[in-house]
Amino acid sequence: MGASGGSSFGGGCDEREQTLNQLLTEMDGFHSSNQHVTIVVFAATNRPDVLDPALLRPGRFDRHVHVGLPDRDGREAILKLHATKIQLAKEGTLNGINWKHVVKDKFMNDFSGADIENVVNEAAFLAVRKNDVLVGQNHLMEATEKIAKMKLSGLHHVL
Repeated sequence: MGASGGSSFGGGCDEREQTLNQLLTEMDGFHSSNQHVTIVVFAATNRPDVLDPALLRPGRFDRHVHVGLPDRDGREAILKLHATKIQLAKEGTLNGINWKHVVKDKFMNDFSGADIENVVNEAAFLAVRKNDVLVGQNHLMEATEKIAKMKLSGLHHVL
């Protein structure tokens, strides 16, 4: 975006510039004649390094809150949440899922919520490719390793 030189694919830079300019224009227009009105704007990004400095100047986004990676309990909750959309092998059955074991995997320590969602999606794809009716522990573990390798190679932004 803007002066900080974010990368673009397929001419998306012009669109980002237009979006940025529109956002800045709208933010500059937040004025109220009523002194009791407060406007709060929340924004989020996974790439603060590519934000245009104009967005960060005083009076625009005055508070920055860093949200770190989830801990083990958080990873488990996120994994279970995204897994509700797929058919799973039951705990205690052959290839049943041991949630604590999956989130304890060494690769998962560096996973964001989006990475964990990708694990669930990839596990579902793996199950389909293997003609398995249910997604099991083996699919989740294989998907975890695949997503970790993609993150290391820089391909996770392409998913």
